[in-house]
Amino acid sequence: MTKPSLPELLHAAVSSVGGVERPGQVTMAEAVAEAIDAPSHLLVQAGTGTGKSLGYLVPALAHGERVVVATATLALQRQLVERDLPRTVDALHPLLRRRPEFAMLKGRSNYLCLHRLREGVPQDEEEGLFDQFEAAAPSSKLGQDLLRMRDWADETETGDRDDLTPGVSDRAWSQVSVSSRECLGATKCAYGMECFAEQARERAKLAEVVVTNHALLAIDSIEGAPVLPEHEVLIVDEAHELVSRVTGVATGELTPGQVHRAVRRSAKLVNEKAADALQTAAETFERLMELALPGRLEEIPEDLGYALMALRDAARTVISALGSTRDKSVQDEDVVRKQALASVESVHAVAERIANGSEYDVVWYERHDRFGASLRVAPLSVSGLLREKLFADRSVVLTSATLKLGGDFNGVGASLGLAPEGTEGDDIPQWKGIDVGSPFDYRKQGILYVARHLATPGREGSRGDMMDELAELVEAAGGRTLGLFSSMRAAQAAAEELRGRMDVPILLQGEETLGELIKAFAADPRTCLFGTLSLWQGVDVPGPSSQLVVMDRIPFPRPDDPLMSARQKAVEEAGGNGFMAVAATHAALLMAQGAGRLVRATGDRGVVAVLDPRLANARYGSFLRASLPDFWYTTDRDQVRRSLAAIDAVAQAAGE
Repeated sequence: MTKPSLPELLHAAVSSVGGVERPGQVTMAEAVAEAIDAPSHLLVQAGTGTGKSLGYLVPALAHGERVVVATATLALQRQLVERDLPRTVDALHPLLRRRPEFAMLKGRSNYLCLHRLREGVPQDEEEGLFDQFEAAAPSSKLGQDLLRMRDWADETETGDRDDLTPGVSDRAWSQVSVSSRECLGATKCAYGMECFAEQARERAKLAEVVVTNHALLAIDSIEGAPVLPEHEVLIVDEAHELVSRVTGVATGELTPGQVHRAVRRSAKLVNEKAADALQTAAETFERLMELALPGRLEEIPEDLGYALMALRDAARTVISALGSTRDKSVQDEDVVRKQALASVESVHAVAERIANGSEYDVVWYERHDRFGASLRVAPLSVSGLLREKLFADRSVVLTSATLKLGGDFNGVGASLGLAPEGTEGDDIPQWKGIDVGSPFDYRKQGILYVARHLATPGREGSRGDMMDELAELVEAAGGRTLGLFSSMRAAQAAAEELRGRMDVPILLQGEETLGELIKAFAADPRTCLFGTLSLWQGVDVPGPSSQLVVMDRIPFPRPDDPLMSARQKAVEEAGGNGFMAVAATHAALLMAQGAGRLVRATGDRGVVAVLDPRLANARYGSFLRASLPDFWYTTDRDQVRRSLAAIDAVAQAAGE
């Protein structure tokens, strides 16, 4: 039997989901197949509605080697595992004459730990070892959640937190889960044979397609302790998120609470001298942190340096002592020891990293109203790490609706550690960037309006002219507005102001769960939804409910953001344009994602309104505009009001 062609396979897969083949999807599938066969690397920009999941799944399944697909959001992981993969496998089975297995794999703390659930949680010394079900009053929210999870443990097949509906708080989940450092290991644990995390790993070893998240991919790549099974092909979906997720995994934190927890957990397991030394170092560190002012530490102050070295040395001594001392009063000693070791090792690792003072790290103090001060350390850049760890020994396909910034892929490529496209040389990963377009006619379906007449937004203070403009636009649109704000404070101020002025329902992020807010927003076209970062990327509301997307200002990083400003400075010191490479690229990515909320289906019509004149007036404005979908562009406020009113009238006439 002849091997089926890629077009045949794609046709079968698209038909199975009741879709239509799109030219962009065909182009993408062919490019992915080429990259896998070469093997080489590929960046694919595939606009909303292209059907990019099938564009990479079909050639990956046809190839026949193991593929890892890493995504950023839970929604896409679910879509792949519950909808796209089952249908695609069914559709391709008769043609491929095999049925590829697929599995989901996440980090250990995402799975219910049966040992914790059934044996209780070894708590800090002042609370003793306690059964969390006894300690949490059954009438409390925590108690109810714990009892619900105990029942759920008997019926769940996966133990995956994301399969628990409704979900539970982080605090409740932490009572029934462990980190990889705290885990006893399947051979030592009484529940090793039933362990959900171990079962997920076994399923992944047998699967041809393993779906995971960016965070686990980062841990797998960076920490050198492989979690993912060996694979020939890596596909990174929502790839615009990868750098920030990898940065998050590579960021360390030290807080007084965390250090004292390590002291309490280890005190009974080591000799008095070792315990006292760690206690003294913890107290010194806490006193320093009480005086800490937020901001970057370009050099480690002498007193902090001494405090960190004392912490590092005391933690190292405790780690050595933990192996030998036994205390007869400690119950469930293996678990208590493992938890103590995890806590102390974490303190040791971060204290040592900051004390060593690498020029490739950025260190800063943060202060939270609720949690107090923390000391943080993050890599100045993750590009070298990604180049070395991600692009060796496998084909990598990175895809997203937004990878092409300012007209090319080199900005995103550089952040991933890739040299400009076409650069030749030993040890330089070869890659190609393609934009397969979108099935939408952006120039006919949408308008990009820049309110050029408004005053340039300052760092703080009310923007009366912006509020007037926003109210007029919302009025013309008849509600139907998704408001994307650069800060929560700005979103709250706008919601408060417009609720006082207008007779349209205004929902505000934080007043209800995001899922509920989006559902309410989609259900009533007159409703507006205002919010910040997660709305810029996480809202998929086709149809008349979202016909006006407003951005209050260009979302540059805050000038006092220690990591972003350090990265900008490093580019400038190397002779580059720090503002364009860091701040403008960050803003372009967010604006492209935000503008992508408008047109989600072929029948959608509407306006993206940017209430920041710099998009029209500043020199970098053209770079930012080139990163957005190709909407019809205007700065004419009367024209845009007439257009919004006309779109509203059509929707009303259709009863929407």
